[in-house]
Amino acid sequence: MGITGMNHAVLYVRDAARSAAFYESVLGFSTVAVFPGGAFLRAPGSTNDHDIAFFSIGEEAGPSMAGRATVGLYHLAWEVPTLEDLAELAAKLSDAGSLVGASDHTVSKSLYAHDPDGLEFEVCWVVPLALLGEGESPSARPLPLDIDREVERYGADTRGGRIPAAQTFQALPGSVTT
Repeated sequence: MGITGMNHAVLYVRDAARSAAFYESVLGFSTVAVFPGGAFLRAPGSTNDHDIAFFSIGEEAGPSMAGRATVGLYHLAWEVPTLEDLAELAAKLSDAGSLVGASDHTVSKSLYAHDPDGLEFEVCWVVPLALLGEGESPSARPLPLDIDREVERYGADTRGGRIPAAQTFQALPGSVTT
């Protein structure tokens, strides 16, 4: 049997307590373990023992250069059950000064934000397969997100869904696939 999903992520941050407080107050995570220099948190509704952990490396740590000057993780993505949840998080992220973008990927609706260390994360709602129009597939080039329009189209409390493994992401024209 192969991998069934991602269980958790561990991030090095300047201050684990500050990162934990942000994820708790803005994203609704709960702390499941804390110790000097570290914290383990669980996402709302998760059945994992933890979904993310933070380890402090000190305030003198420089910013992540991943994607600019070094290889490394671009972002983590968290899924919400409804567009109403996405809209609520858009407001919270905006109020916290963390929201940096919002995109319509056709098959998902996404918010992009930075945590206190400038690490990017995504919060998304996945369009249920049964509600996708004929031929709709992941947009290689995202469109601007209008949450009000999406709520009108799909409903505020429609539960998001998963894309079957058989439906693959379409590569950008000119890109190499294996």
